[in-house]
Amino acid sequence: MESYEVDYCCFSVVVYVFNFVIVLCYSRAMNLIHKLMHLFLPPLILLTSSFTLSLVILFNFIYSFLRPALPIENMTGKVALITGASSGIGEHIAYEYAKKGASLVLVARRENSLREVARKAVQLGSPDVLAVPADVSKVHECKKFVEEAVNHFGRLDHLVCNAGIISFCAFEDITGIGNFTPLMDINFWGSIYTTSFAIPHLKKTKGKIIANASSSGWLISPTLSLYGASKAAVINFYERLRKELEPDVKVTIAALGFIESEMSQGKHLDNEGVVKVNQEMRDVSIGILPILSVGKCAESIVNKACRGERYVIEPPWFKVLILIQFLCPTLLEWAVHFLYVTKSGTPVTNARNKKILDAIGGKKFLYPSSILSSQIKKD
Repeated sequence: MESYEVDYCCFSVVVYVFNFVIVLCYSRAMNLIHKLMHLFLPPLILLTSSFTLSLVILFNFIYSFLRPALPIENMTGKVALITGASSGIGEHIAYEYAKKGASLVLVARRENSLREVARKAVQLGSPDVLAVPADVSKVHECKKFVEEAVNHFGRLDHLVCNAGIISFCAFEDITGIGNFTPLMDINFWGSIYTTSFAIPHLKKTKGKIIANASSSGWLISPTLSLYGASKAAVINFYERLRKELEPDVKVTIAALGFIESEMSQGKHLDNEGVVKVNQEMRDVSIGILPILSVGKCAESIVNKACRGERYVIEPPWFKVLILIQFLCPTLLEWAVHFLYVTKSGTPVTNARNKKILDAIGGKKFLYPSSILSSQIKKD
């Protein structure tokens, strides 16, 4: 018995020493691997990315001339479902699909405005338009309007997740943080719910998903922190979903800048989480950046989606800002700090961005006349 106990103890010691040596060797090996990667990987990536970036820029330059000659999907006899279709970008996306002869399913909360958009879409060439009043933040309503679309038309070809809401305020000025859940409920979950129920039908038609995100999901802006976070989640999700669904369903992400809409008109969640129209805060957030016509934006989104392009960035010059954000974020942070950040205790409405806008009378030539009025659609 004593001999057995001695043998067992010796065996335990040997196993312990062996495990210790293995762990020690593994730890040193991993440290060595990390040091080698730190030493060689950055310059290797820098060299290869410089080369590939040059090729990508050259390809995009050539592609910009070839794009008009490339084949585009014929939407005649096909069905597009658009959320947030009662105004702004969603409304004009509906008109672009109508011009292409697509049947439409229009979804929004404002029923009267929705039916007016449906009437105009028919005039522009849509053979059949189904208007469905619904709230995308409610999962059962998303399931219901997707089912209504398929039951009515028998198919679904394009899903446009466009419904959204914005907030213009500094994060530390927020007094009702619990009232900001609609940003994620509408901007993120509203798209996720709808996409989840639509995917089986889109697979049958080799369809497409168009997610209306925002360049704020990539770029920094002090007064759009919560909105930017919700749109970053949208971009992150659909970039991953694209790889899961290819080649059965294609995904186009629209990363937009400032576009003519109710949002750029000043409709937003204020610091208490209440929907208001405040054009002064709009001027702080947008400032001296020009606002693109909603018609041009919608036309670009629909045409590029029909070509199966992965991204739509409008206005096109926002591509430069996004490139700077990834290659030299410090430079963009400096510019944002100069334009947006005010001294402690000073209201954000004193930001240089707004002061410059007011000083040069920029709204007269940088903003479309349609957003200078504070009157928005009512139902």
